[in-house]
Amino acid sequence: MADPGVPDHRGPLRYLWWLVTSQRRRVAAGSVLGTLSMVGQMLPPYLLSQAVDDGLTPGHWGALAAWSAVLLGVGAANAGLGTARHRTMTRVRLDASCRTVRVLVAQTLRLGAALPRQVSAGEVVTIGIGDVAVISQTLTMTGPGLGSLLAYGVVAVLLLGISPLLAAVLLLGVPVLAITVGPLLGRLEGVEARYREREGGLAARLTDLAGGLRVLAGLGGKEVFAQRYDREARALRGQGYRVGAVTSWVQALGIGLPTLFVAAVTWLAARMAAQGTLTIGELVAVYGYAAALVAPVTYLIEAGYGLTRGTVAARRVVRFLALRPDGRAGQPDDGATGADGAEFRDPPAVPSVLRDPVSGVEVVPGALTALAGDRPADGAAVLDRLGGFAASAATWGAVRLDAIEPARLHARLLVADNEADLFAGTLREVVSGRRERDREAIEAALHTAVAEDIVQGLPAGLDSPVAAGGRDLSGGQRQRLRLVRALLADPEVLLAAEPTSAVDAHTEAAVAARLHAARAGRRTTVVTTTSPLVLDRADTVYYLADGRVAAVGSHRELLGTEAGYRRLVARGTGEEETS
Repeated sequence: MADPGVPDHRGPLRYLWWLVTSQRRRVAAGSVLGTLSMVGQMLPPYLLSQAVDDGLTPGHWGALAAWSAVLLGVGAANAGLGTARHRTMTRVRLDASCRTVRVLVAQTLRLGAALPRQVSAGEVVTIGIGDVAVISQTLTMTGPGLGSLLAYGVVAVLLLGISPLLAAVLLLGVPVLAITVGPLLGRLEGVEARYREREGGLAARLTDLAGGLRVLAGLGGKEVFAQRYDREARALRGQGYRVGAVTSWVQALGIGLPTLFVAAVTWLAARMAAQGTLTIGELVAVYGYAAALVAPVTYLIEAGYGLTRGTVAARRVVRFLALRPDGRAGQPDDGATGADGAEFRDPPAVPSVLRDPVSGVEVVPGALTALAGDRPADGAAVLDRLGGFAASAATWGAVRLDAIEPARLHARLLVADNEADLFAGTLREVVSGRRERDREAIEAALHTAVAEDIVQGLPAGLDSPVAAGGRDLSGGQRQRLRLVRALLADPEVLLAAEPTSAVDAHTEAAVAARLHAARAGRRTTVVTTTSPLVLDRADTVYYLADGRVAAVGSHRELLGTEAGYRRLVARGTGEEETS
């Protein structure tokens, strides 16, 4: 599947319908095969009744053999139709599953660094595994669904020729079954939705617990979090029991009610046969029709059950697709319009000033700009706005960032998160990203990030394997490799959050000097930091207080004029101000 298409995410039912229309021919083929298979199962009772009345009862062995041969042929045809239907519906399920996964992955990549701030990892895992499977199963109803209804109508017509009373019982019986099961399906949707929400929260808690296990063990908090997880798991289990109780009733009624229905119809037909109003063949036919109807009636009930669960799962998928990189909920961008619904505008053709009106920060092209704030979150918020990952009126030249197509914006502007993931692979693959990089470019980026020692310390150099998340590397090594990866991308504007917070002072000073030399005048760089070693290399420093610019100048100028800035830098060096 090269392109999954653009999903209809205006609602869960619309999304399910999009999955159906995305594979029209296959679904149509499944519906035709399912219809033929279901209707074909209604023919054997009729053929059997003819064999009894025309051949067995009067002793006409030729007629009996002829009807038996036709019955055998219909049985073989039904077997073939059933096999073809199953194969087709398996492809329908797989297509829906793969299509949904690709849409979710595309949305995950689109959200980028904004994803962890809007949805937990556990929620993404729950959607990607549980909800995708439920949705794919829901599409099974597109196959025999129409066939079940047609089979029901065919039997009603055949019974009408035998006994209008039996036909009336049949026509009234199935709606009664639907009315009986309907309220349970509504209740199931509610308890299933609550269970899914709690399941996603617990998965998020488990992800956080696993990710911070080493830290928790060091702080002595592992047992506390384990106990909390255990309490939440027990609560989820209780919620699961409630879901299971409703589900068991739906499934029990789905099997039990049609069976009771068959028994009632058979009993009525037997009495009519005893009274002489039905022939033996007609009695056999009625029993066969009623027994054959168990499958489509049961399927219709299960289809309602599946649609209920599929709606819950699709609602969670649609909600995920409604997330936007700027943090606002709503319909995702369709690639043609900006945040206000207007058409996207072109980004500046030449390097231009980045402005954040919320904080007052203005980033001059070709310079190294540093943001130093009393609270680290203030600098990160500025980067989010300047990077187009938060709703704001930030501009690039004369163009608002939210008026630029995200893909075009981030092709020239990169936000380098200090906690960005490192994927498993060779060191060369980890730092190169999605494009091949020549050795000279990699070595230049390694030099700028003072990361040559990482390559030298690995047995196979750039071809050495790196574990997922860089678990086999130190914190400082991971941080420098993130910087190498960002430098190899060579963005026109690099927005880096605390790029040297995990390295020693000697390395930090070298990184600051080399970063300034490598990008000054050619590329724009913005960093958040409180390190005097980095601040001293910046062309412009913005001192942030309560999220807004309190002062601007060089590092040395601010040291001489701003007491708050001096205290901030003193804390960054571990020294106290003595004056």
